[in-house]
Amino acid sequence: MVSAKLIPSDKTNHQINHLQKRLDVWRKAHRQGSRLPRRIWKAAVEVAEQCGVNKTAKALRLNYYDLKKRLDAGSVRGASVPSFIELSPATSGLTPECIIEFETRNGAKMRVHIKGMEVPDLNALSSSFWRCKR
Repeated sequence: MVSAKLIPSDKTNHQINHLQKRLDVWRKAHRQGSRLPRRIWKAAVEVAEQCGVNKTAKALRLNYYDLKKRLDAGSVRGASVPSFIELSPATSGLTPECIIEFETRNGAKMRVHIKGMEVPDLNALSSSFWRCKR
């Protein structure tokens, strides 16, 4: 797994500060325990994409797990799933063969048996499977 360190810029700090002010105004106008409007959650998700879930949740005093769920759900819905992935034939004289199997936690499976071709772009193939709505 590849990890990248998020380095907040002045722009992202400004986004957090702006959203903190919006949340403070909203919280003053509503009872404690009231549900946040979708537009605020959407803005929080956008900030979390830039700054990270933990920093955003702390700064905005939001539940970390609720924010993470919304961030994960948003990335699945927003992603476009290709309906077709072209696999080009091998150019060498060898006859390569492989079997690729994917399985999600909820049991969805995909098996690809490739014979006589080079291994396809596994990143594109796996990404399209994981983003597929079930």
